Amino acid sequence: MSLRAWSLLLVLSGTIFLEGIDVAMLAVAVPTVRADLGLTTGTAAWVMSSYVLGYAGFTLLGGRAADLLGRRRMLLGWLTVFLLFSGLGGLADEGWTLILARFVTGVAAAFMTPAALSIITTSYEEGPQRNQALLVFAGTAAGGFSLGLVIGGLLTQLGWRWVFFAPVLLAAAILAAAIALVPKEPRPARAKGSTGAGGPVGAKGSGALRGGFDLGGALTAAGAMLLLAYGIIRLEHGLTGWQVTAAVLAAGLLLAAAFVAVERRAAAPLVRLGILRKASLVRADLGALLFVGSFFGFQFVATLYLQELRGWSSLQTALALLVMGVDAVLAPTLTPRLVARFGNARVILGGFVLAVVSYALFLPVGPDWSYAAMFPTLFLTGLAFALAYGPLTIAGTEGIAEEEQGLAGGLLTTATQFGSAVGIAAVTAVYGLAGGGLDGFRAALVVPLVMVVLGAVITATGVRGGAARTPEAPETPEAAEVPLPATNVTV
Repeated sequence: MSLRAWSLLLVLSGTIFLEGIDVAMLAVAVPTVRADLGLTTGTAAWVMSSYVLGYAGFTLLGGRAADLLGRRRMLLGWLTVFLLFSGLGGLADEGWTLILARFVTGVAAAFMTPAALSIITTSYEEGPQRNQALLVFAGTAAGGFSLGLVIGGLLTQLGWRWVFFAPVLLAAAILAAAIALVPKEPRPARAKGSTGAGGPVGAKGSGALRGGFDLGGALTAAGAMLLLAYGIIRLEHGLTGWQVTAAVLAAGLLLAAAFVAVERRAAAPLVRLGILRKASLVRADLGALLFVGSFFGFQFVATLYLQELRGWSSLQTALALLVMGVDAVLAPTLTPRLVARFGNARVILGGFVLAVVSYALFLPVGPDWSYAAMFPTLFLTGLAFALAYGPLTIAGTEGIAEEEQGLAGGLLTTATQFGSAVGIAAVTAVYGLAGGGLDGFRAALVVPLVMVVLGAVITATGVRGGAARTPEAPETPEAAEVPLPATNVTV
């Protein structure tokens, strides 16, 4: 790749780094924020949950908006919103202000991240170049989260408001670079035919806005995602208030059904349902949901174990978990070679198998384990992430028509966000049901293990089907409109 191509990639990867470091720093700082502002436990929990709610609730809409309204516009506009509301969080003196700031920041990430991902998938040629770009993107995401744990601990010592102000400075730098480097694109037309202007690495326009914007689909999708995300977050309460949780999840499922009905009838649907017939995409999204969910669930349990049971400080905990950030180095260096030799599916399966071994090694955790006893699990977890996450990103966007790359990125990001919510909610619920303490930690650790076992089974179907070595031809929306016999649809 040329120097300009690398520069563009680093700027786009900076957005996912920003998102990862922002989440990780706040996770470390929340106890200090709670003590300083005198927040209740419920309010402190919502400071974290509101971000996930906004992110998961609007990612699907954000991905399609990038296709329809312009990827560059969505990236720059919502990066600005991210910057402003992160600053608002740093100025907050009350819990409701923090919750509002985090919710809107999550919504901004829901539009910003799929836009950046779709710019990558439309700017770099499918094959080795795009694979390398996506693996750098994935490694940067992991690096942001890993470094965020440490930087969050350091900034909290200076004052928790710096945890909000630091992302403002980083976002401002990324915004300035993005304005200069992200190629301009034509305004989407009403009829298909806008091919766009080539950027420094062959970037194209965002396609056409055919038939207008699907408002009904947008409203039902956002409503369903918000309710389902809220219901998943409520699972953390266990059996307490289960009636409300069940009602919220049921309402979310009803809205999801309404969304499907709207999309079937829409002239220009927000989500072309035919894209879900592509087995490799569905398999990648399910795999990402399970893998990311297991990773965040394990990280959450490990953090509680070190801080609550062992009494380690937030900085000590962050430094202990830093070894999981090995994926930031291996994802752009080792993983591309493995993908080139063995194919996506086999490398993803290897990541899941390593994760199974990693979490199983931690199941007998004791009350006084040395760091040397924990190290194999922490290292293998980072290695598994390096093998699985980047190739899952490739598989989730490979073979998709350019005008639906934002949608594919939105589906993938939605899966990862729901996965993180499911993983954390499930381990928290199991921990509480098991009575807490060391027994609770051991019981909660079963959750990520079960998730990666399921993910390995799903991934293995792709290996058996030969998906690792046979790339699929891009499926265009026009081709999907031609009726095909059900037994003859290639997915």
